[in-house]
Amino acid sequence: MTVLLIISSARDDSVHAVLPGLRERGVPLLWWDEADYPGASTLTTSLVGGHWRQTLTYRGETYDLSAVTAVWDRRPGTPSAPEVPEPSQRAFAEHVAKVALTGAYDLMVGARWMPIRPHRGAAIDNKLLHLYRAVELGFDVVDTVVTNDPDELVPAWNRAGGRLITKTLDARPFTLDGEPRHLYTTVVPRRRLSGRHRLRHGPAMLQPNLPKAYELRVTVVGERVFAARIDSQASRLTAVDWRHYDDPNVGYSAYDLPPDVSERCVRLVAELGLSFGALDFVVTPDGRYVFLELNIGGQWAFVEMLTGLPIGDAIADWLADATARPRPEDPTDAR
Repeated sequence: MTVLLIISSARDDSVHAVLPGLRERGVPLLWWDEADYPGASTLTTSLVGGHWRQTLTYRGETYDLSAVTAVWDRRPGTPSAPEVPEPSQRAFAEHVAKVALTGAYDLMVGARWMPIRPHRGAAIDNKLLHLYRAVELGFDVVDTVVTNDPDELVPAWNRAGGRLITKTLDARPFTLDGEPRHLYTTVVPRRRLSGRHRLRHGPAMLQPNLPKAYELRVTVVGERVFAARIDSQASRLTAVDWRHYDDPNVGYSAYDLPPDVSERCVRLVAELGLSFGALDFVVTPDGRYVFLELNIGGQWAFVEMLTGLPIGDAIADWLADATARPRPEDPTDAR
């Protein structure tokens, strides 16, 4: 029997949203989280008598991973070995567990992945690469500088006519005064130029702050495209970065994307080797569709909830089709 493997936290609302559709389609599945390895599960990869075998034991059940024909890698936790008391030894055990997982996933050569096999995803999950590919495909992309050179800040600010924003290359959270923080897109006012020496400590992305009519979140599932309009300019909270969320005042609605833009979105996702992607655009007052970025594991459930776009059904369809496809008899070359 072919099986779908879902790798994500048990608290992932997006998985819960898709489960009914998978059950309706009769998809057999195993939902597992990397955070349960090695502490609460065992993984064995073996080569005996010229044959590879991989098994995962979790909650008293043992699963043959050769039966997995599709994998949905959503947002898993990190490997955890809580019973190892010494911190450096625990960190070592968790690191080795991650290495073992990477090898095990590489040997699952017949499985189709959403959005992509994890180590390949780590290699292509880069904003600069996405901008480079977007330019190649003919998207409208604004002037962009990524630098830690303080001498680059004033020229970029001048080129933008004093309307400059800065972004981080990665959304990794951090703490400030003991409180968790997250970097959002931020306007660079003139007074900040005097502190430009701080840029030396870490690279930032600099772009002109475009005038916006509204913004778009475009979700691509395989070859299906779902566009949502976000009226971010209706609130001061969301005018620069809609991720500040002001849902009572900001409208979300389904949107008819021009066919040429829709086709480029599908091509960008596919050419990066992805089966899923969440793309962000600004639509300017004069009608330009300006590409901002692509998120390989972007959230989509809020778009479905606010617009009614059937993204969850599309994901269920893709996973059901991937699970039903036959896989090779045996991995002859895991590279």
